[in-house]
Amino acid sequence: MRTPRRRRDASLLTLGLFAAIAAAMLPVFSVMAPGSWTVQAAFLTAALLGAGLVARLCALPALVATVIELGIWVFALTALFGRTTAVLGFIPSPVTVSTVPGLVSAASEEIRTGVAPVAPGVGLAFVLVAAIGALAIVLDHVVLTARMPLLAAVGLVAVSLIPTIAIPADVDVPGFVLLALALLFLLRVDTRSRHAGSRSRGRGASATALGIAAVAVLVAVVATPLLPQPALRFASGGTGGYGTTINPNLELGNDLRQPRDVDVLTLQTDAPTPPYLRAVTLSSFDGSVWQPDRNDTVNVPDDGPVFAAPEIDPDIAVAQYTTDISVGELDSPWLPVPSPATTVTGLQGDWLGMPDNRTIVSRAGSSRDQDYEVQTSAPRPTLEQIRARPVGGSELGDAVRALPADVPAIIGDTAREITAGASSPYDALIDLQTWFRSSAFRYSLDAPVEAGFDGAGLDAVADFLQARTGYCVHYASAFAVMARTLDMPSRIVVGYLPGTLSSSGIGQERSTFTVTSSQLHAWPEVYFQGIGWVPFEPTNSLGVPTSFASGSTGSTTTAPNAPQQSQSAAPGSQPTTAPSLGNQDGPGLSSGSTSGATRAIGPGLLIAAGIAVLLLILAVPAVVRFLRRRSRLIAARAGDPVAAWAAVQDDAVDLGIPVPGGESPRRFAERLVRDHGADPDDVDLLRAAVERVSYAENALDATAGPLLADAAARVGASLRARVPGPRRVLARVVPRSLVVRPGTAAAEERERVGA
Repeated sequence: MRTPRRRRDASLLTLGLFAAIAAAMLPVFSVMAPGSWTVQAAFLTAALLGAGLVARLCALPALVATVIELGIWVFALTALFGRTTAVLGFIPSPVTVSTVPGLVSAASEEIRTGVAPVAPGVGLAFVLVAAIGALAIVLDHVVLTARMPLLAAVGLVAVSLIPTIAIPADVDVPGFVLLALALLFLLRVDTRSRHAGSRSRGRGASATALGIAAVAVLVAVVATPLLPQPALRFASGGTGGYGTTINPNLELGNDLRQPRDVDVLTLQTDAPTPPYLRAVTLSSFDGSVWQPDRNDTVNVPDDGPVFAAPEIDPDIAVAQYTTDISVGELDSPWLPVPSPATTVTGLQGDWLGMPDNRTIVSRAGSSRDQDYEVQTSAPRPTLEQIRARPVGGSELGDAVRALPADVPAIIGDTAREITAGASSPYDALIDLQTWFRSSAFRYSLDAPVEAGFDGAGLDAVADFLQARTGYCVHYASAFAVMARTLDMPSRIVVGYLPGTLSSSGIGQERSTFTVTSSQLHAWPEVYFQGIGWVPFEPTNSLGVPTSFASGSTGSTTTAPNAPQQSQSAAPGSQPTTAPSLGNQDGPGLSSGSTSGATRAIGPGLLIAAGIAVLLLILAVPAVVRFLRRRSRLIAARAGDPVAAWAAVQDDAVDLGIPVPGGESPRRFAERLVRDHGADPDDVDLLRAAVERVSYAENALDATAGPLLADAAARVGASLRARVPGPRRVLARVVPRSLVVRPGTAAAEERERVGA
C-alpha cells in the first residue's frame, strides 16, 4: 500500500514529466507547423502518463504498467489514424497493420520534400504522434520506475536540440526556461522523496537547483549571442511535389520533371532585358557533390546597401538597374536576386547576406510572399577588355580551383582539345560554351536517368561527355570542372531563368515577367581579374550564350534577344537573355567591408565579452556553494542541528580537512579544536545538539536555532582563518564540497593526502 507521501510524489513526478515533454517539444514547431497532430500528441502523452500513474498508485508491477501503456499507445494510434480498418474503431486488424509502412513512407517523403515549417500530412502526423507517445512511455519508466530523472533530462534536452540542429535559429529563451524549470522540478521532487527525513538536504537541493537554473539561464541569454553563428542549413526537394523550392545540391532533375508547372514569382525591371535570378552559389567540389557556400554573413538592413559596390577596374563600364520582385509559390530559405546585387529592401523577417557571392539567405524564414526591391551594379566590359584580363586571383582561395586527384581522363583531355586554338582564357571558355551548345549535344531531362548518370559528380560528368545529352546540371557541372582542369577558378550558381513576359507589361516602361518552377536553372561562372565572376550559358537550347562585342561597335555587349520572347525550362524554347555579366562579390571583399549593418562585433568588445562569460562560468561553483551554505544556515537558525553540523563539515571539506565517514561527531569535534583552532564552546554546542538528535532522538528547542547558526558560522570562519590565503581563495572559487561528500572513501583518501 502506497503511503500518502509516495502517492503525492508519484503524482508530482508525473505532472512534471508531462510539462517537461511539452517544453521539449516546443522547438519542434520551428520545423513542423502546429496543427491537429499537436492536440493528438498531447492527448496521447497525457493518457499514457496517467495510466502509468494509476498503475503505480494501485501498486501494480512495473511490467504490468508497461503492458498497459503499450496497449493504450497501440489502441490510441489505431483510433486516430486507422479506425476505418480497425475492429470496433480502435483494435488494429491485419489491414490496419499493413498500412503502417505506407504511412512511414509518406512521412519520409514529406520530410524529404518539405520546407520548414512543414504542415504534416497524415503520414508525418502519425510518425510524430507515435514517436512522442513512445518517448512518454520510455521516460515514464526512467523517471518513476528507475527513479533516474537526470537521465530523462539528458534525453529531453537532446530531443529539444534536434530542431535547432536542423534549422539553426536564435535561442528560444521561453522554451529553454520552461524546459529547465520542468526538469529542475523533477529533480527537486525526486530528491525530496529520497531524503524525506532531512529537511536540510531537501532545502539544500532546492537552493542548489535554483542557483544552477539562474546561472544557466543567464549564460544562455548572455553568452549564446556572442558565440560563432552555426553553419547554415539548406532546404532541398519540393513542396507538395511541385518543385516550389530551391534545391541547392544540384538535384534539380526531380524539380524540373514535376508534372505541374507553378508560378513562383514575378519581377519588374528597368534593365533592357530581364535578369537571371541567382539564389545559391556552390564553390566546393569534392568529386561527388557540389556544396553550397557557407561563408561569413552580414545582416540585411531595412534600408541602405547590403553589399559594397563591386570592385571593378576603372576602365570597365558599370550599369545600374532596379528590379522589383514579388514571390508567390516559392518556399525557400534562399532569396532569388539579380546579380551583382548591392541593395535589397522591403524584406520581412531576418535575412542575411553573403558578401563573397552576393546571395541572400534566412536561417529560419521563407521567401514565400516576400516583396522586395534589388539594386544591381553590373560591369559591362568590351570584348577587348575581357580578352585582356587573366582569370583567377590569390584572394579567391583554393576552393574554387580544387579537384580530386582521380579526375577521369576524358574531362581534361576534352577540355584541352576543345580549347587548343584559344588565345586567351575568355576565348577558351567561349570555345567550351560553343561546343556544348552545338548540335553535338542534346537537352534532355530523362536521358540521364535512363542512362544512370543523373548527377553532378566526376563520374556523371564523364558519362555526360560521352552520352552528350542531359539538362542544366550536367552542362553546368561539366563546364565548371573542365574550366578547373584548365586552371581557371569556377563555381556553379542555382537560380532561375529570366521568365516569360506578361501581357500586362507590353508597351510599359518597366516590363513584368513571370517565373515558373520549370525555369529552375544552374549555370557556371568563372572569375576574371578586374571584372569579377562572369556567368556562362553552356546549356544547349536554353538562354542566350554569353558574348561581348568589340568596343569599336559602340556597345559593351551583344544585343540580347527581345524581351518578349519567352523562356521555359524545356529544350527548343525561345531564348531571352544571357546571364547578368559582372562581379558577384568583388576581389578582396570581406564581411567587414560592407557599408550596411553587419553581424561583426569589434575585437575589443568580443574579447571583453568572452572574458566576462568566462568569469561568469568560473563563478558558477562559488555561487552554488554560497546558496547551499546559506540554505543550511537558514535551516540551522530554524532549529535544525543536522543542517548546522553539515555546514561545518562542508567548510572542512573545502579547506582540505579530513571528514572520515567512520569518525563520530565527538571525535571530529575534538580534532577541529585540537588541530585546527576551532572555538571549543561553539564546537561543543554543535556536537551536543547533533548527538541529541542523532542518538537520543530528542527534539531541540527552536529557540536554540540562532545559537546553532551563529556557532556554525564562527567555526567556519575560524577554520578559514587558520589556512593560507591561497587555500582560502581556492576553497571559495572551487569548493570541493560540491563534488566531494563528507564520509565518502574517495573524499577521505584525497583529504588525507591534502592534509
